[in-house]
Amino acid sequence: MLDKRHSRQIEPAKRQYSGNAKGVIEGIGVVTCVYVNPVVGRFWIIDYRIFAPATDGKTKLDHVADMLDHTAEHKRMLVSTGEVPLPFRTVLMDAWYATMDLWKQIERMGKLYYCPVRSNRQVSLAPGQPYVPVESLAASDEGQMVHMKGMPRGHQVKLFRLAFSTERTEHVVTNDVSQSSSEAAREECAVRWRIEQFHREVKQTTGIERCQCRSERAQRNHIGCAMLVWVRLKSLAEQGRTSVYALKQGLLSDYMIEQLRNPSIRMALA
Repeated sequence: MLDKRHSRQIEPAKRQYSGNAKGVIEGIGVVTCVYVNPVVGRFWIIDYRIFAPATDGKTKLDHVADMLDHTAEHKRMLVSTGEVPLPFRTVLMDAWYATMDLWKQIERMGKLYYCPVRSNRQVSLAPGQPYVPVESLAASDEGQMVHMKGMPRGHQVKLFRLAFSTERTEHVVTNDVSQSSSEAAREECAVRWRIEQFHREVKQTTGIERCQCRSERAQRNHIGCAMLVWVRLKSLAEQGRTSVYALKQGLLSDYMIEQLRNPSIRMALA
């Protein structure tokens, strides 16, 4: 009989809002930090936090702030001269994390951010001018300097309207005020989709959403093991110049062929 004191569940899969889908979807209760090197076209999961407010009282924004500080202060990489701080220049996120506190934290770290905002976000083009929704502003290839409502007086960011398809347009703000090309801004934002690729791969190849355990510790262990499995699959897939999907399917195919040839459990026929 399970002790009720240890039967809390953290719901690894649940209904929650998605900034990319712009609606409520079924997703895993995990906030992830993915490191992307666009030069070599590779990415790595370097940190994650389990979203369980009933357990620790932390919001997703709290977890993101913790991971940012931890990445800047503690993450290291090996080079020929030894360990050095993990280098990064830009922080990318979806519209869910478009908050003043997070932007200020990134700026205090001396980093850049590119972040989509909702179409009704209020901005002003100049001191003394009224605030208007970002969707009401005309598009500009060079971007527009604006003041976001709620930011300190005189603080400006650059706003771009980026069309990713005929059905999808994003309003993106950045503290990279030297950015003068909407195409370059679009390329920066496109890197963000690596985290969506990670989420899709870890869900479809590791069963991270299908934990049947009831205790909180067992569920956390399941999520941690799923992350490690993805890391290993990704490493092997890159070595073999294939995808994690093809690699996993190959393992399953090899297993099925072997079982058909020499079944572990033989059928008893009458």
